[in-house]
Amino acid sequence: MLESYVTPILMSYVNRYIKNLKPSDLQLSLWGGDVVLSKLELKLDVLEQELKLPFTFLSGHIHELRIHVPWTKLGSEPVVITINTMECILKLKDGAQDDHESCGSSSTNRSTSESTKTAVKPRRIQQATPDPDLPPGYVQSLIWRVINNVNIVINNLILKYVEDDIVLSVNITSAECFTVDEFWDRAFMDISATDLVLRKVINFSDCTVCLDKRNASGKIEFYQDPLLYKCSFRTRLHFTYDNLNSKMPSIIKIHTLVESLKLSITDQQLPMFIRIMQLGISLYYGEIGNLKDGENEDLICHTKDVLGNISGSEDEVGKDMQYISPESYAQQDDDQQQGWVSWAWSFVPAIVGNDDDEGYCVGIDDGTTINPQKLPTVKDPIVSIGFYCTKATITFKLTEMQAESSYYSPQKVKSKEIICWEQEGTTVEVLMHGEPFFDCQIGFVGCHALCLKSIMGIKDFEENMNRSDSEAYFFHCGENLSTKGMTYLTNSLFDYRSPENNGVRAEFILDGAVHKEMYTEITGMQRFGAFYMDYLYTMDSTSGKVSGNQPDVTSVKTEDFGNIQEMSSKSLIVGPLSLRLDSSAVHRIMKMVVCALEHEYEPYSKSKLDFVDGAKTVLNSDEVAALEEYIPTRITNFTILKCTVTIPMAEFNLLGHLLPIIMGQKSSSSFLNTANLQPLRPLPCIQMLVDKVVLEHSVPMYAEQLVQTVSSLNQPSDNLLHYCYAHCYLKIFGFQAGLSSLDVNGSYSSPAPVVPPLSTAFYGKMLKLPKCWSKWSNVAVKECIFELPNLTIQATRAQTFLMQTIWQSWAYTGNVSSPVVNEALVNEVFQLPGVKSKNPLPTLEGSIQNVELKYCSTSLVKCASGTMGSIKICAKAPGDGGKEKLIPLIQGPSDTRDLHSSKWLNESRKPESLLAPDLLAFTIQIPQHKDYSYSSGAVLLVSVQGLTVNIDPVLYTWLVYLPQKRSSRPMQQNSDNYHGFVIMLGR
Repeated sequence: MLESYVTPILMSYVNRYIKNLKPSDLQLSLWGGDVVLSKLELKLDVLEQELKLPFTFLSGHIHELRIHVPWTKLGSEPVVITINTMECILKLKDGAQDDHESCGSSSTNRSTSESTKTAVKPRRIQQATPDPDLPPGYVQSLIWRVINNVNIVINNLILKYVEDDIVLSVNITSAECFTVDEFWDRAFMDISATDLVLRKVINFSDCTVCLDKRNASGKIEFYQDPLLYKCSFRTRLHFTYDNLNSKMPSIIKIHTLVESLKLSITDQQLPMFIRIMQLGISLYYGEIGNLKDGENEDLICHTKDVLGNISGSEDEVGKDMQYISPESYAQQDDDQQQGWVSWAWSFVPAIVGNDDDEGYCVGIDDGTTINPQKLPTVKDPIVSIGFYCTKATITFKLTEMQAESSYYSPQKVKSKEIICWEQEGTTVEVLMHGEPFFDCQIGFVGCHALCLKSIMGIKDFEENMNRSDSEAYFFHCGENLSTKGMTYLTNSLFDYRSPENNGVRAEFILDGAVHKEMYTEITGMQRFGAFYMDYLYTMDSTSGKVSGNQPDVTSVKTEDFGNIQEMSSKSLIVGPLSLRLDSSAVHRIMKMVVCALEHEYEPYSKSKLDFVDGAKTVLNSDEVAALEEYIPTRITNFTILKCTVTIPMAEFNLLGHLLPIIMGQKSSSSFLNTANLQPLRPLPCIQMLVDKVVLEHSVPMYAEQLVQTVSSLNQPSDNLLHYCYAHCYLKIFGFQAGLSSLDVNGSYSSPAPVVPPLSTAFYGKMLKLPKCWSKWSNVAVKECIFELPNLTIQATRAQTFLMQTIWQSWAYTGNVSSPVVNEALVNEVFQLPGVKSKNPLPTLEGSIQNVELKYCSTSLVKCASGTMGSIKICAKAPGDGGKEKLIPLIQGPSDTRDLHSSKWLNESRKPESLLAPDLLAFTIQIPQHKDYSYSSGAVLLVSVQGLTVNIDPVLYTWLVYLPQKRSSRPMQQNSDNYHGFVIMLGR
């Protein structure tokens, strides 16, 4: 009978996770075709052991479990497992930072698992005697078909996580997993020699995520709005096998698509949400638990077992009908366990087999045991995990208590939307291949942010204000899906052009060098357009290929760095963006910052000490040479393309109520009166444009081990010292600034240039663990270099007044009413196109060239030095015939041999050559505080090379200009009636 083969498999799964089951009753119910179990308690220890999470289950139960087995149509209809109401409550393990047993070193885990395997005996599973009339090949094929087509339905899944005063709950109304055909339609499928592929779909309906705060007694007084309300999404799973005898898939793809994702966060939820994010980051980097600060990004250290019922459990059944007991299953888990951080591999289905000599034994009723068989070594599969969202919105709300009319009625929480973030075409893709390769790519096509309702009593975007959408949107980046297309789904299981949807085996780039050549900045922007991030981690072994069972790289000794070469690189690119920091946007952003700081949560991990006492590792010459060949480093590149930032005049300024809280002071309890905002138009603003910003950051991957080793050397090389620093490079290209104005139609006027385009660069480095270098007084702790080839600033007196007005509108807090701008001042700065001023005013222009500043600090002294190649300040005044006249006021270095002639005063002079001496050079040294017997002071050296100052009447005209009282007669300025005097400075 088929029951004798199928029943033990189903029983082993049910009995593994559920307490207090009677196998005899379960077996009889299964043979009847249906089984219904109620009020079941889960084996929490088994769930914790298999998931390898740093959480502990407080409770877990199933209200009802139904299993339907169509015995008469077992080869054409699926087995259906239905779970009605499943609830689990989790919390962070106590002492997870100190004594998390599953996070020890790999060597300890291996020795422990080996001793455990010798003590655990194989479990005997009761089963009926197999029917001799059924051929083994038929039974094997049928069982594969049954397992590959099992349908799992979960109705009302409830997961809760509690920590401090945080209660995070996830409620899924319905989740169903079933097998599909090549068109992703529900079907009864099997793996064949012509199609070595298994496809499944998981549909999630009405997923709701809530985040609430509980009081000291554990009760929730006020329920907040859900973070996510009734969101539905679907997941496609694609498993590719090399052949029919494969123990596991060689390629696994798990992709999820969400059409619409609407998140809502209140001011009370924001600190809790950030706390949950910090928990995830701390878990990822091993700051919680006994994991070291290494590259755990590969997320691969142990079992790949939990979803065997999804991808097919022929491994557990065995090609020779071996049944795996729960004990031996857990036993294999312990053998490969290397810490909870590898829990992600629990989503890799049905992988059984390792390099151990022991197999899996199954007992039968007569007490005999099947001889164990050695399972072959299984290679790590290629795993692709993807998340795709067509449109996502995140809304931030402010809450206030609202009392009911009745005295005894409970208070309710009323929320008000103030800011919204909208995003289109989001992609999150992860590609893994064992320990040696891990890649994560994140991108989205377009995004923008807008202001809603009112803020701090100022009704600036209420419905009755009748303001345009262009005024509400203060941030734009990227493109729209209507113009970009569905590029964010490229090569996903939801892309009809992908290889999997066309019957072609997918190919992956698993080489770090080739990956960087393929996924460049241009490629990322072509696919997305707004944001693109590529995080790549690779690990190569010079002694041989890195296997999936290699020990954790964080436990590698310093002298073994030469054998294992790791590389971690992050590339982040932001496409063309536009940001308007007006009063409405700034106050909403600052309010979010204030809400995020209003919490009393302790950090998950305290900062490490700069120096750890203990014996330092001393290397010989060969080990030092091996260390110099390659030192693992984390490299981060951040690029911004075509950035426009606009800072208008503050229409209202209440930052005095927000800044003290951000600075750590107590909040002000003063009441803010409600007022309607009257928009100011035209609204003057400062507009800044940048062609490109590049930020590069590098830091040693294992700073503690590296610094303690290098600092113990007698004479470390410059190369080793270089890698003991954290380096930062900042490059800005094409920065320019000007004055503009926003009219009633929401458009900007042509900017009046104030700062012409310029480029600059900054470099800084900081020594890691400086206390380890206490005996090295000549080693720099910090070093900075700033270079500015050219800086020019030009402005009229009216433009200067206008910039001062904009500055004062932001500097003087507490201004609720709209400021008043002098109309004559605005008209003078922003003249109509094609209209020339009758009385043009002089423009003051200043420029400096070849500026270089340096700063360096050691344990003994701080030193700063700088040079300036040249300086020039001149006035551009109207001359005869409408020509502009250039009058130098300050210039250097300059040749003053013709100073006596009037022609010298009206010429523009340049240095004779690039090799000319710098105009200004200075050096200052300040000794650090030391307990010396003598007193040492600071040293200041300044050198000036030929500076000329010309006091001209034009300068007086520029200084005394008043827009409302300007003389109609321009001042006569020419060489014939020139009046002034010259001051020359030099050596």
